[in-house]
Amino acid sequence: MKIDNLFNIQDKVAVVTGGSRGIGEMITAGFLANGTKVYISARKAPALIDKAKELSDKYNQECIPIPCDLSSMEGIEEFINEIQNKEKGIDFLINNAGAAWGESLESFSENGWDKVMDLNVKSIFFLTQKFKNLLLNNASEEDPSRVINIGSIDGLNVPSMETYSYGASKAAVHHLTRVLAAKLVKENILVNAIAPGPYPSAMLGSAVNHDYSEIAKRNPRKRVGTPEDMAGLAIFLCSRAGAYTVGETITSDGGIVKTSSHNLS
Repeated sequence: MKIDNLFNIQDKVAVVTGGSRGIGEMITAGFLANGTKVYISARKAPALIDKAKELSDKYNQECIPIPCDLSSMEGIEEFINEIQNKEKGIDFLINNAGAAWGESLESFSENGWDKVMDLNVKSIFFLTQKFKNLLLNNASEEDPSRVINIGSIDGLNVPSMETYSYGASKAAVHHLTRVLAAKLVKENILVNAIAPGPYPSAMLGSAVNHDYSEIAKRNPRKRVGTPEDMAGLAIFLCSRAGAYTVGETITSDGGIVKTSSHNLS
């Protein structure tokens, strides 16, 4: 029951999509700091390569960049092939890459719908499908492989902004997580989701001009999420401590979803 054994992820291999910034970077850093080799992906190659080097140097652990566009099947296939050429198996797949689109109901475009659904939902399904064999190669009944899908509290609550495809896509991620979990648990692959609330990120930052003070004031914890909050939850789900947790969508939002009340007065 030693904590070092309960939360040990030493010498594992992880894949984190969208791993060069925001929530993906937080999870990547947590893995690297605790002895896991991490492959990260993003569309913008120069920034991805720079971030991988920065994280590798900081944590003295391998962080390997693979630039790709996961919104298309071609990009997914290229990504899978790159990793298959380097690894016989992986332990953790973190489906984090995502996109958002804000537009009024009256003008909301098909492009804004398809772009978000392709990356946020379709890519999660096909990445999990294509990575299944690599996950199986490292999976056992005693030490299952893990898949974590990054959803959002916008898939649980009604968003305050007009991001119609984003909220719908994240609700789909949460249910897809349960469907995949029911199938893959039989093969020693555990699938769960994390539904983050407000965390510093390019996506949220662009909506609030990177000033999180008002969001923090409205949060039950009076702050936004930190890298430790996100990395700690991901490490729990990927370690022995989380080996009996299957098909869950765990909120990490300071209490927004579970402690909100309705004022009917």
